[in-house]
Amino acid sequence: MLITEVKIRKTFAGGTLKAIVSITIDNSFAIHDIKVVQGTDRIFVAMPSCKDENGIYRDIVHPIDVSTRDDFERIILDTYKRYIRLEKILSDDRLLS
Repeated sequence: MLITEVKIRKTFAGGTLKAIVSITIDNSFAIHDIKVVQGTDRIFVAMPSCKDENGIYRDIVHPIDVSTRDDFERIILDTYKRYIRLEKILSDDRLLS
């Protein structure tokens, strides 16, 4: 299984929610509404979830094993960090123009 595309859908400047992301797996399966969240100790990835009848949020989709979760998080966060760096460079260039 290979993540073949990561799309940063939206970024947020303030608060703990930093971005909403979509990924494509093997050019054939998409997962939307993945969140990039700033926690107290680190930035992490939260899979899409919904609230059940008891008010508890449950992941709709998620990796089963730690290795796959680590791979997903690494790829998504690397893409997010590159996106933010590029956004900053473009913003700085506009200020200099």
